[in-house]
Amino acid sequence: MNDGIFLGLGSNLGDRLGFLRAAIAGLEAGGCALVRASGAYETPPWGMLEQPAFLNAVVQVQTTLGANELLQLALRVERSLGRERSLHWGPRQIDIDLLAYGGEVVVGQALQVPHPFLQERGFVLVPWAELAPDFGVPCLGKSVGELLVALPAASRMEIVRIGDV
Repeated sequence: MNDGIFLGLGSNLGDRLGFLRAAIAGLEAGGCALVRASGAYETPPWGMLEQPAFLNAVVQVQTTLGANELLQLALRVERSLGRERSLHWGPRQIDIDLLAYGGEVVVGQALQVPHPFLQERGFVLVPWAELAPDFGVPCLGKSVGELLVALPAASRMEIVRIGDV
């Protein structure tokens, strides 16, 4: 069982914390064992700026599911929580991104692992560094903590830990 699997969770509509918790429960029901979860961080929107602030978290799971199977589970959990993909980077009840699948590199149409933009996203790196600052991100040649340090201060300054998931 691979335990270097990390997923990013985000929500900016409705009961944001409730959606993060429901996503974790859905992942567990689908065959993932939660190893640990970061705190919940309030973060400004990224990409499309005219929308409510997000709550973001990162979870580490163990599973026997392959990377593509885990992606399909994440999409099912999103749909079960009301996610509709209408606007790219737009508001959403829940977003689940596969950040890393151990040391594996996956390049496909539907899935890229590690996540292709993670080194630019403070809302991913801040909670992830809480869990695993020394995790070496495949292809990038740096740990999560090193990526966070390299992130411009402006990209992480408005990220505030507000509690536990």
